[in-house]
Amino acid sequence: MHSKLVFFVDDDKMILNLLEYTFKSRSGIQVKTFFSGEECLENMHLKPDLVVLDHLFPEDTGQLSGLEVIKKMREADQNVSIIVLSSHLDQDLIPEFIKVGAKQYISKDDYFIDALIESIEAEMSS
Repeated sequence: MHSKLVFFVDDDKMILNLLEYTFKSRSGIQVKTFFSGEECLENMHLKPDLVVLDHLFPEDTGQLSGLEVIKKMREADQNVSIIVLSSHLDQDLIPEFIKVGAKQYISKDDYFIDALIESIEAEMSS
């Protein structure tokens, strides 16, 4: 079985470090981290199997929102699985993310790592 490539995209360095630490040692998973959606999009040619993407990037930086990144990601690869992470649970946005192709929307609460592990393992086994 070949290793699955997972992209983690978040503007919070602590979150990225936590995700990288948590998942890089898991069997069958290769991890790449990015600080912006633009960086992620520039690397879509690497054909990730799964992208875990923060939904909100600071407006004052001029970065694309998670929703915009997913739309552009779908132009590059219709088959990539996408999980959205958010520290700002916005129930109104969840249908929008699902509509553009996200498989799941996980809130960055105290237990988000457990939920993410479960989701990624389910995606990797399908």
